[in-house]
Amino acid sequence: MVMLTDAEQAMLDGESGAATQKAMELLIRYADALGAERFVETNNVAGVPGSAPQWVKDYYAADGGDYRAVFSRFDLDSDEVVEVPRMNAFSCHLQGGMDPTLWQEQGMTTEAHDNFVSDEAEVAAHGIQILKTCTPYLAGNVPVMGEHCAWMESSAVVFANSVIGARTNCEGRESTSAAMLAKRIPDWGFHRDDFRKGQHSVDVQVPVDSIFEWGMLGYFVGDAVQDTIPVITGDISEASLIRHKHFGAAAASSGGVEMYHMVGITPEAPSVETAFGGAAKGERFVYDAAARRRIYETLNSVGSSEDVDYVMLGCPHYSIEQIAQVCALIEGRKVSANSALWVFTSRAVKATADANGYSRILRDAGAYLMTDTCSAISQAVPQGTKVAALDSAKQVHYLPAMMGIEGWYGTTADCVDAACTGKWKGALA
Repeated sequence: MVMLTDAEQAMLDGESGAATQKAMELLIRYADALGAERFVETNNVAGVPGSAPQWVKDYYAADGGDYRAVFSRFDLDSDEVVEVPRMNAFSCHLQGGMDPTLWQEQGMTTEAHDNFVSDEAEVAAHGIQILKTCTPYLAGNVPVMGEHCAWMESSAVVFANSVIGARTNCEGRESTSAAMLAKRIPDWGFHRDDFRKGQHSVDVQVPVDSIFEWGMLGYFVGDAVQDTIPVITGDISEASLIRHKHFGAAAASSGGVEMYHMVGITPEAPSVETAFGGAAKGERFVYDAAARRRIYETLNSVGSSEDVDYVMLGCPHYSIEQIAQVCALIEGRKVSANSALWVFTSRAVKATADANGYSRILRDAGAYLMTDTCSAISQAVPQGTKVAALDSAKQVHYLPAMMGIEGWYGTTADCVDAACTGKWKGALA
């Protein structure tokens, strides 16, 4: 049974209000299920608090069918509807369901958009930051090494643990919403030193230097180690935030990786011994030319037609560097009349893209720069889409299966060329 501090007991007793009391009740059940003996304090929480499509609100019609009902019943699993105050922890809202401006282009209804606007107003009124992104670390929420967080979103979690050295498990809607009020999360899993040590090794024997190659390596690693912690050594170069973003997203998709160590690159792996907490252990996996070829073929196994009618870029959400790259590739060209190009990013990054003229370059080329969501989250693709091209191993893993379409995986240049020609010409060099 979890042990409570005096402050936690006071919250459980209702001294901080009914909503925080319900949050503590949920968190205690959660901690007991995990076998956690205590809580850690967090002041950095990222989730989707209280937001819901209209059909969910209709389900709670007897309770008012509003934000308060959804947050109480759905998020806090409360046996009664309570008043929801402003959040106590620094809290951020992750992805939404549509672009707030280009929602019609995404095929959303007026009713869905009105619900989206209403939800967002409630979120802001409760002191939650409207980041609307799967990459909060690109939109102003950058924890420090060792900081205890409570984050949703698999690609953000693996980035926070591995690249920053912050501490978070892959939380859910309920635990993050409760943590926003109680500023607590169970002291379990990646919050604890002994849980963060490597379990298997990966030897990289072919050069991995581009975003494209880092994405394929991530997909290999996730498939190999599943939900354990790999320690990666070998021919890896050109490490950057963007490459880590694509590597971690891929590893969290093909497996369930929530943390990885790259020796000499990530902060908790200055050496193999430090990464493992002693001698190397577990299985040893080799990423060589044959494995690279196999992963590329796997990622492209759902593509057959060379006619590409949709190109999606921005999973995880694009950085300003990546938007600049796409603009350099497409400026002076036009998206084919037989295709479409949607680029997804956060509102914060889009504001910079607007200021730099990148949004205009994309618009002039016939492309859209969208925010808040992606095609997998919103399940929105251009009408009539049959074949998509993607530069994200994560997205090619999910989108074809979700939308019943074909998908190609390639470099960003491959994808831009496909958008402009309507044809897939990507190949493994």
